[in-house]
Amino acid sequence: MALITLINTRSPLAAPAAQRALLEAMPLERGFEDALASAGQHPLKRTETRVLQMNLGKRCNQACHHCHVDAGPDRLEVMPDEVVDTTLRALERSGIPTLDITGGAPELHPRFRDIVTRARAMGRHVMDRCNLTITTLPNYADLPEFFAVNAVEVVASLPSYAPTQTDRQRGEGVFEASLEALRRFNHLGYGREGTGLVLDLVTNPVGAFLPASQVALEPDWKRELKRRYGVEFNRLFTITNMPISRYLEWLEQSGNLSAYMEKLVQAFNPATITGLMCRDTISVSWDGRLFDCDFNQMLDVQVDARGPRTIADLLSAPALLRQPVVTGPHCFGCTAGTGSSCGGATIT
Repeated sequence: MALITLINTRSPLAAPAAQRALLEAMPLERGFEDALASAGQHPLKRTETRVLQMNLGKRCNQACHHCHVDAGPDRLEVMPDEVVDTTLRALERSGIPTLDITGGAPELHPRFRDIVTRARAMGRHVMDRCNLTITTLPNYADLPEFFAVNAVEVVASLPSYAPTQTDRQRGEGVFEASLEALRRFNHLGYGREGTGLVLDLVTNPVGAFLPASQVALEPDWKRELKRRYGVEFNRLFTITNMPISRYLEWLEQSGNLSAYMEKLVQAFNPATITGLMCRDTISVSWDGRLFDCDFNQMLDVQVDARGPRTIADLLSAPALLRQPVVTGPHCFGCTAGTGSSCGGATIT
């Protein structure tokens, strides 16, 4: 597997500050704060926190061309034990109902299973953002059974039900490995009615355009995956490619950056604001810092300085309600068209 992480290739955009500078220098027709003001939503404020998202690090068994985390096998960032334990204590004390585990490939973290079982023992709903292929590796082959025993909601990445498109974005052979994993999940009851085992698929476009309608795509995906491969799932989430990290580099190098950013700006939809994930999610980075969302985390844009800044701060001073959300030009990606979030479109 070619290591295409920005750090490995020594790209100038490996630094989040360089990404922010590039985006902020774009001559857009209006800024994101102006768009919010035109909708009567500036400043954007947090509501009650419903999701605690743990990013366990940047290690991954894949190196996808679109990855906003810049994850890969050559990344060494892994959440240390102290941060893991503090985050779990904060989860228990806060009463936040959902734990959303992500990475990289979060399953590579040495304490991944401990995190899941402790959160489930608290009565929390647990979601795992899985790249599917991790479950085909020998040391992780029993993950589907582990997930089923703990009733973990699996949110699985699959760019397309067409093999060539998936392999183009994620690497040669990824589609077949993903199918193998999906069939195993189905065998355990995932994606099937009445089992309570939820299997969601996440798709994002291959190219410089917005995703098609989630509502329209879902029945097509269900029909084609069932007809072609005998695979079933519960929900399809469409996610807009964010102008961050490797995708930002591709946009710049391919000459698509200006047109794509203008497309996002022109597609700004005020109706998406209510469902933005930054309003009810708090994102914890591998080093314990707090962010309004995973995208802000990758750009190193921390939460508002007037509130808790680390997970340790959140443990001692948990108030986040009505705290302003920190925004920037990349936020047009979540408010374009029918919106985009970790749970797919914000308007369905």
